[in-house]
Amino acid sequence: MRKAQWMTGVLGAALIAFAGVGSAQAQQVCEATEFGSEAGQVYLNAETELIQNDNPAGALQQLNQLRNMELNCYERGAMLRLSAAVKINQDDLTGAIRDLDEAIRVGAIAGDQVGQTYYSIAQLHLQTENVPQAKAYMDRWLATGVTPTRDQNWQLAVIHQQLEDYRGALPYAERVLAADGNNASRQTIDFLIFLYDRTGDRAKKAELLQRLLRTDPNDRRVWDAIAGDYYSGNQERRAFEVYKAMYLAGLLTEEQEIMRVVNFYNQFNVPFEAARILEMEMNRGRVSKTFERLELLATLYQVAREFDRALPAIREAAQMSPDGKMYERLGRSLFELGEYEDAIEAYQSAISRGGLSEPGYARVMIGQAMYELDRKGEARDYFNEATRFSDGRRAANGWVNFLDSEIRTQIALERFQLQTRLQGLTNEKDSCDELRVFGNNLPEGCSTIDDRIAEVQAEIDQLG
Repeated sequence: MRKAQWMTGVLGAALIAFAGVGSAQAQQVCEATEFGSEAGQVYLNAETELIQNDNPAGALQQLNQLRNMELNCYERGAMLRLSAAVKINQDDLTGAIRDLDEAIRVGAIAGDQVGQTYYSIAQLHLQTENVPQAKAYMDRWLATGVTPTRDQNWQLAVIHQQLEDYRGALPYAERVLAADGNNASRQTIDFLIFLYDRTGDRAKKAELLQRLLRTDPNDRRVWDAIAGDYYSGNQERRAFEVYKAMYLAGLLTEEQEIMRVVNFYNQFNVPFEAARILEMEMNRGRVSKTFERLELLATLYQVAREFDRALPAIREAAQMSPDGKMYERLGRSLFELGEYEDAIEAYQSAISRGGLSEPGYARVMIGQAMYELDRKGEARDYFNEATRFSDGRRAANGWVNFLDSEIRTQIALERFQLQTRLQGLTNEKDSCDELRVFGNNLPEGCSTIDDRIAEVQAEIDQLG
């Protein structure tokens, strides 16, 4: 029953106990200190109906009779307080507030009782969800010089928070935290974190978040709040350190969360660690092995200059791709590693699949790989083919000119070597002729000197 609630609570004390107390301060406002016999009997009847008989309707009937009588200030104050109690019992909280307001206005409630009545009215307004009026009466109560208890400070903080007066709520909430000390509940700490967030006091918010982490290092919500604060404060490096700690602690298990860590490592120029985590998580199945993820993995390893480790990702991505772009990338990687046969095969697959942004350059790369394998004739064919494409024409022409120059250089070298040989043979012939004049026995080589000179001259003539 509601009667039991208000009889044992603050309102019961404020509304019933006041009826029989006439303090010296109250007498300054109301000199009467007791009931007259007739009014007193009616009041007792009303009180009996309410308290003993649990009959609020009967009590109200007696009070209406009392209200129509000529009452002194003491009798009127008692009647209004009891009337408020009855109306609370009947859920007529607005009527109860009117009675208590009138009791204060007419001086029936005075001194210390005024402050307590303000507090009671505030509680009634809270029950009717009239928070602005509740705050107004709490302010009047505080103005009487009272010192709120721990629970009253909490209520004041909540009232201000509901009115979005976060700065006004802070001192009351801080008093609650101070009163609770190390035994402060999570609710209290979370509430203060919310207030510090709304008022922009990030330092105090951080202190409380760290306090929560000391209590429970695996509290994901707290870690997220800390990282979020760093984000909003444009301190991405600190946010990265938080996410790294969360990952190492095993708190991040979802793909989106893990990819945030990967992207952080990449953003802060640690591509190898980003690639290592991405590859490990794809192998564990926590990150999907999609074309995009494989392409990113390959890029990270290549940026980290771990070209060997990039190859498996590029190969797998190439097999998933509907065009030849990843095969082109595979060919480039293999070429840089000196694996020319495999590079040629990859570039040929790229050309076959199509969709290349630089089809001419792909042919140039095949030509270069063949050149490195000393397959210069095939290399020239690919360079010539590349000249048909605008993207590869300049490079291809450069290579064709280089090959031509190489051939000319080779011919010039061969001609020089042949001419050197021819000069030697000519000198040998002159020696043979001199010996023949003196009639000496000729060396065996003199018999073949003319044939040998003719052979070398023929080779020179072939060079053109």
